[in-house]
Amino acid sequence: MNHSAPEQPADVVARLRATFRTGRTKPVEWRMSQLRRLRDMLTENGTDLAAALHTDLGKSATEAFRTEIDFTVREIDHTLDHLADWLRPEPAPAPAHLGGDVSVWTQYDPLGVVLVIAPWNYPAQLLLAPVVGALASGNAVVAKPSELSPATSAVLARLLPAYLDTDAVAVVEGGVPETTALLAERFDHIFYTGNGTVGRIVLRAAVEHLTPVTLELGGKSPAFVDRDTDLAVVADRLARGKFLNAGQTCVAPDYVLTDPETAAALEPLLVNAVRGLYGSDPAASDEYGRIINERHFDRLTGLLDSGRTVVGGTSDRAAKYIAPTVLADVSPDAPVMREEIFGPILPIVTVPGVDEAIDFINDRDKPLALYVFSESEGTRRRFAAETSSGGLGHGLPLAHLTVSDLPFGGVGESGMGNYHGRYSIETFSHRKAVLDKPLH
Repeated sequence: MNHSAPEQPADVVARLRATFRTGRTKPVEWRMSQLRRLRDMLTENGTDLAAALHTDLGKSATEAFRTEIDFTVREIDHTLDHLADWLRPEPAPAPAHLGGDVSVWTQYDPLGVVLVIAPWNYPAQLLLAPVVGALASGNAVVAKPSELSPATSAVLARLLPAYLDTDAVAVVEGGVPETTALLAERFDHIFYTGNGTVGRIVLRAAVEHLTPVTLELGGKSPAFVDRDTDLAVVADRLARGKFLNAGQTCVAPDYVLTDPETAAALEPLLVNAVRGLYGSDPAASDEYGRIINERHFDRLTGLLDSGRTVVGGTSDRAAKYIAPTVLADVSPDAPVMREEIFGPILPIVTVPGVDEAIDFINDRDKPLALYVFSESEGTRRRFAAETSSGGLGHGLPLAHLTVSDLPFGGVGESGMGNYHGRYSIETFSHRKAVLDKPLH
């Protein structure tokens, strides 16, 4: 049987651009119909997607639905509920020197053809949530799933063309060669989620066409734990935020900063929290995931001797399993503190107090998220005023990214630009200034 050759990236982009130029993607009705069909895709095929996520990352069905499938459905529902209001032209006051018969306003115009490059850690959500914003803004979209999560990539490549307008939405699978070929094309916006090394490659490629770029990166997101807090609650919330998806979450608490006395009190409570979540043998827990591949497994196991093991520390390369691990007595210069961990290892670093914690954070790259556990309003205000991070969470890790009315994105080394809800419309649209003065 003869099979046609895969469409080349240049042909994909040219085809989608031709569609965009017809105006087909601009009507609000088209945008909303695509969002509804994407919602149908998720609700009708959630089991297939969850199975693929389990194959790639060992995710339980509960976690797959909560953090990827249902998460994206909520983003779609929020967008459908508010899209007409978001797109409404916004009038502005006209200055007196132009006369009283002048009208001025701003309106959102679609950018054109958008490229979305997804990572492997949440391979469905982090591909589809930006696609929601790009479609809602009236763009044609090239979706590039991660080749490091091949089962999920294959399911998405099969399902998206079955549900969405194939003249306006295309899926390009593959690895570095395919991504490199895509980046050589002219897009009207590139949305990349991943690490800073590849982010720089994306940015350099975009310069050739002066293409605007959103970079959703990562970094070492600190969690400061103040003395005189409810440490049992803190330990439970830290463990839930850190060990979700086996720690492979860009906004997971990367390390804990606290004073020595609080660190000592926190250690046994973190042991209890891990056992409460995954039992005495997390390897046997249906709710605990696996490391994406052997390369990342080897990198992570190389960090396990960076401190005293409080809990965990065991691993199985054949199963790509690393136990939920807490390390104490960790030096700021230890290997585990030199790079984003992106795995199930939680180091505890001690500092004398709040002043030193703020200095510690400010001496390093701006993180994607910062978490503060403190009952002191003054301390909370200080972290808000004296540090810079993509997001700030008081008392609860990860939760800010689930709020569709909040922008999600980094700052400095942790990224540029943001999205979710209305902020996706701002990212994937041009806010055009319009002036109208009658000729007579």
